[in-house]
Order: sequence, then structure tokens, then C-alpha cells
Amino acid sequence: MTNEELEALVSTNDAWIRARTGIEKRRIANEQESTATLGLKAAQNALNVANIVPRQLDLIICCTSTAENVFPASASLIQGWLGATAAGAFDLSAACSGFVYGVQMGAQAIAAGDADHVLVIGSETMSRVLDWQDRGTCILFGDGAGAIVLRASEQRGGVLSGVLRSDGTGGDMLGIPNIASIGVSNPAILTQEHKLYKMHMKGSEVFKFATRVIGECIQESLAKASVSLQDVSMIIPHQANLRIIKAAARSLRVDENRFMCNLTEYGNTSAASIPLALCDAVEQGRIHSGDHVVLVGFGGGLSWGAVTLKWGSHTERAPIRLTKQRRELSYLMVRWRMRSRKLMSRLRSLVQRSRPHRGRVDRLRRRMDPYQDGDDPPFA
Repeated sequence: MTNEELEALVSTNDAWIRARTGIEKRRIANEQESTATLGLKAAQNALNVANIVPRQLDLIICCTSTAENVFPASASLIQGWLGATAAGAFDLSAACSGFVYGVQMGAQAIAAGDADHVLVIGSETMSRVLDWQDRGTCILFGDGAGAIVLRASEQRGGVLSGVLRSDGTGGDMLGIPNIASIGVSNPAILTQEHKLYKMHMKGSEVFKFATRVIGECIQESLAKASVSLQDVSMIIPHQANLRIIKAAARSLRVDENRFMCNLTEYGNTSAASIPLALCDAVEQGRIHSGDHVVLVGFGGGLSWGAVTLKWGSHTERAPIRLTKQRRELSYLMVRWRMRSRKLMSRLRSLVQRSRPHRGRVDRLRRRMDPYQDGDDPPFA
């Protein structure tokens, strides 16, 4: 969706959007796509790059603010579709800082010896939670997903340090109320100022917050990793606003070219923005083995964080062709398992409908089961 297309929806224009955000276009998911389906595609691509099969994954973290369900988690849906039968899975909600949080959590799971392979996904369908009449938010956001695989290694590298921070006193600056908000908020205020399931943001205050914390967070992460700013080849910030990125470069006194920026093409994709920018940087040859890279995110919560990485080329642990065939077989088995489960469910339904003397069977079951009247068994 280009800026020109937005002009038909809300009072804005291309020049106004470019001047204030740097965004020219964004991607919008179609009706058949969701946070989980986008995350699945990114996950499959990440497994291809890492050259591993889903069965090798120990943990899947899906960083998102736009999960299609309260539960089951989008991560669990992705785990099932991948056929990652040995993996735990959960969603992580830290808004636009989510991917940084997820990388740190995955790295800590590996460092603790609880996992060898962790899949971290950032996936969002922000278009579903936008008020398309609010030009302060609808011009900024887009949909997308990106993913990485963290792998245990005896060599020092990968995630060297992480800094995670939060300030809940600023929670009213940026958020998406859901139905549970009515129980703790004034309904009148909720309906007048904020809409259920729609994003609200105090843009100028978020801007000030972001420009203040980015530099501090990067410096703190580098200090924990014992890496100097001069040794950093690439800084990949959350893609929120071009003016925020330029302000961060000025505060750190580094060349803007050392900041990866692709929001011109994708807009703000929340937790997906950092992995998308990371993938673009790798594909463009801007990151090489041995480079120090910093990921920094900031957003609702208020939350922010940074991780310092030492980039390394992955090592092949199995023939690429053989592993690819095993992945494809895993996906095929998942599809057959899901279809067979649906078929069995339909067959059971048909059998129950055609069962003779059903009323007599139900009366007998009620006599034999003392809990049929609505009482819960003591072990429930």
C-alpha cells in the first residue's frame, strides 16, 4: 500500500508522510494470511538457511502483539505446522521491542543448557489493529514476519550481551485495549479516547522516549559485551521513524550508514521490523562473518532493549540436499496428520448422529455418571 493509496482512506498526502516518517509504502496481509501463517513462512526460510529439520528445534518463540488468539499461541500453531514435535512454544508480547526480548530469551535458554536450537520469530499483522481514520497511526504500520535460528556452539560468538528495560508508567502512550480492559478502566474513557482492539499512540511523547533510550541502551549493551562502538559494523534499530533513526545516529556520533534502514519499503512492522531489516542487511552483503552487530528495539510497555551480536557463518552438520528432503517430508506428514484428524472428527460426528436408541443410551449414561448434573468431579 503506497502513500498515494492512503490518501483515499484518510486526510493525508505522500509529501506529508515522507517528511515526517520517511515511509513510502507498506505491505498489507490478505484475508487468507495471519500472524501465524506469515510466521510459518519466515520460520521455514530460517530453517532452510540454518539447514536443520524441525525435529531439531527445542524452543519456538513468536514475538508478536497481533496474535490471532489469546490462546492457543501463534507459536504453538507454527510449531504444529512445522512438525517440530520436540519443541516447546510460546508467544512473547513486548510490542516493538519483542524481537530483542525474544533473542535474549532464546540465548539464555541455550546458555542454561536447556536448548541447542531456538527459533525466534517476529511476526505481525498490524493492519488488523489500526484505526484507518486515525492518520497519526495508520500511515505508519505494515505487516510482515522474519525469523532466525539460534544454535549452541562451543565457540564464543552469537549473542554476547543483552539489555532489557521497561517503564510501565508510560503504558498509556502506546497500546491496544482488549475486552479485559473494561474491567480495570473507566468504560467512558475507553470508548471516548480509545477503541477496543485498535491502536492508540501519543506520537510526540513516544518520539521523545525513543530518541532518549536508543543511545543509552546501545552503549549499555556494548559495555556488557566489552565491545567498543567503533568496532560495531552495523546497528539494526526498530524501524519506527526515519527521524528517530537519524536522531540516534547524531546522539551516538556515528555515520547514519551504519544504521540499517528499510522502513521506506515496509513501514513500521512492530516486532517483525528488526528481523526483516536483519535479513535485508545480510542479503545486501552489509554483514559479514566476525562483524559486531547491535539490535535495538523500543515500543509499547513502555519497553526497550538491545543485544550485541558477533555474526558468524553457520556450519553444515548434514548434507544440504538430504536435510531439505527431510524438512519437506516433515511438512508433508504434518499436512496428512491434520487432514486425517479432520476426517476422523467428521466420521465420529456422523457415527454419533446415526447411532440408534441415542436417547436410551444418554439416560443410561446419566444413571452411571453422578457428575452429569453439572457437578465437577473432585479431580477436575
